[in-house]
Amino acid sequence: MKRVMPTFLSSRKWARLGLLLVLVVLGIGLAIVEQRDASSPGPVPSDDAGEPDYYLEGVTMTRFNAQGIPHQTLESPRLVHTPVDDIIRADSPTAKVRDDAGRKWDISGDKGSLGPQRDLLTLTGNAQLLQPEQGWRLDTDVLYYQSSDGHAWSDTEAVLRQHEQRVRGNRFDAWIDTDQARLSGDVRGHHPQPAEDES
Repeated sequence: MKRVMPTFLSSRKWARLGLLLVLVVLGIGLAIVEQRDASSPGPVPSDDAGEPDYYLEGVTMTRFNAQGIPHQTLESPRLVHTPVDDIIRADSPTAKVRDDAGRKWDISGDKGSLGPQRDLLTLTGNAQLLQPEQGWRLDTDVLYYQSSDGHAWSDTEAVLRQHEQRVRGNRFDAWIDTDQARLSGDVRGHHPQPAEDES
């Protein structure tokens, strides 16, 4: 009697095993390529206040009032928090604030920082305060906004525009909830005369 030894794997099983091996290698290759294309975070910033304990990219922060209604947002491509001074620093920040009357205000600058209580927002470089409904805009170099009392101010030269009118001064104060504003120190204005009706 002739003995037949069974083969460990038939040719069909070898083909399946080969196909499985090719798929596994292909999957690993695609995973490596995908990880290489993923955007890596920017460099960890350094600051005089010390090394940050965290930073966030593509951020929108929202604050709610006592009634639970969102009344302030801050958007920035990058926020950095330093624990030594408990300050949040923002690149190209844009803040949207709602006053007691429900009007929207836009605040922006090249750089920004939020103090430890998260109540004082400081914007530096091309700082602006806009009130779109009334059509006015403030331009200055350094702008502060204290959210607890709705007070915006600048101790640097500021230009306040509304439509074609503009007024310049060395200091600006506005209380957005009470709709009051004041320019002081070497105030100069430009108020174009309306065109006369031709009959």
